[in-house]
Amino acid sequence: MRVSEAIGLFPKDLDRKAGTVTILRGKGDKRRTIGLDPTAFAVIERWLDRRKALGFSGRRPVFCTLQGQPMKSPYVRELLPRLAARAGIEKRVHAHGLRHTHAAELAAERMPLNLVQAQLGHSSLATTDRYLKHIAPAQLIEAMRSRSWSL
Repeated sequence: MRVSEAIGLFPKDLDRKAGTVTILRGKGDKRRTIGLDPTAFAVIERWLDRRKALGFSGRRPVFCTLQGQPMKSPYVRELLPRLAARAGIEKRVHAHGLRHTHAAELAAERMPLNLVQAQLGHSSLATTDRYLKHIAPAQLIEAMRSRSWSL
């Protein structure tokens, strides 16, 4: 998801049983449904339990401040590098980089390109193809390095 899509989610948009997240207002104001794996749902449920303990109702966004206020995109963009530093990660961490990582992992798992396109919310398959070519050159390099042939 894009940052704006994630911070716009409400608990009603999550369906663990179905394994889906409904994004009501994606890029271009488009609605879409994406899949979410059980491990990711388990992490989100831990936060939902914490929210409940803080007294937040389903009328608050899934990702809110500890005071229950909606998050803003700039806040998330500032927060991620701080969390990365606290975790000892020296590499640059940014929200869109997490999106890139997700796309690269799906490609590495040999997910069909049209499914990667749907998960990312791209309207064009060509966009997804360009996106993956840009972010996953390591796969191409490794594929070429692992080849063997003889004269």
